[in-house]
Amino acid sequence: MRSDLKNDLAPAQSLKATNQADPAVPVHGTGVDLANYDAAVVCIDAGAITGAGASLTFEVQHSDDNVSFAAVPDSELDGAEPVITAANDDQIHKVGYKGIKRYLRVSITAKAGTTPTMPCAASVVRGKPRVRPA
Repeated sequence: MRSDLKNDLAPAQSLKATNQADPAVPVHGTGVDLANYDAAVVCIDAGAITGAGASLTFEVQHSDDNVSFAAVPDSELDGAEPVITAANDDQIHKVGYKGIKRYLRVSITAKAGTTPTMPCAASVVRGKPRVRPA
């Protein structure tokens, strides 16, 4: 018999699904509250990127107060924040968070190329709940 993950995971949207059409940068997602969870992973769902030499750079950011965010140091991440190009688009990229801040969000911090366009979204999946979610 398989285990049930539904009651052990709590996904929350940070970057809403949209077509990032040559976005002004930065584009900041909504902060996700990690209170009462001991683990988190960021999932970036990238569609097909278009534009000559196009790329979008994603960054995981954390905060104590859901107001002042800073880039998460690499030592507090499990995996690398993606720079999405035609070579690695159309897939889900995941980055684990090992830090202790209360809030986490995903941002697009840089773009390159001619009119980069890509449908994408990002979620923070909270796990190891201290109290199981409803």
